[in-house]
Amino acid sequence: MFKKQTLMLMVAFSVLLTACMTNMRGNDAALYKNSWELTYITGPRITFQGLYPNEKPMLTFDRGTMMVSGTDSCNGYKSPFTINGSAMTFGERELATLRYCGDGEAVFVNMLKDVTNYRIETDGTLTLLKANVPVMRFKKASTI
Repeated sequence: MFKKQTLMLMVAFSVLLTACMTNMRGNDAALYKNSWELTYITGPRITFQGLYPNEKPMLTFDRGTMMVSGTDSCNGYKSPFTINGSAMTFGERELATLRYCGDGEAVFVNMLKDVTNYRIETDGTLTLLKANVPVMRFKKASTI
């Protein structure tokens, strides 16, 4: 749940600057205070370890820019995202590197496109969902 506050800096009835501050309630603040490492992805018949033998995909959400950055298992990227309540969507990703990563990269990228909402579980797990069905789970990897 978000609570929005607006600050306006004015001089002689002219607005010089408008800033919005969002206060988050509950566990939503944890989304922005942590980096997240993938621990589960639905769909493929290949084992999780087989998809990501060396490095797991990571997400870091930036509330200021509304961009998510991380790795898709070997390539760095960033992408815009939107949140409205528990609804979440990801925009087109911008690649930072272009190495071949195997099947895991495509599985991860395609699954991100299908995400419709999210929740942070009581144990701190970030769960991304497609129509309220869990499709990916992440654990806290580090605190920002």
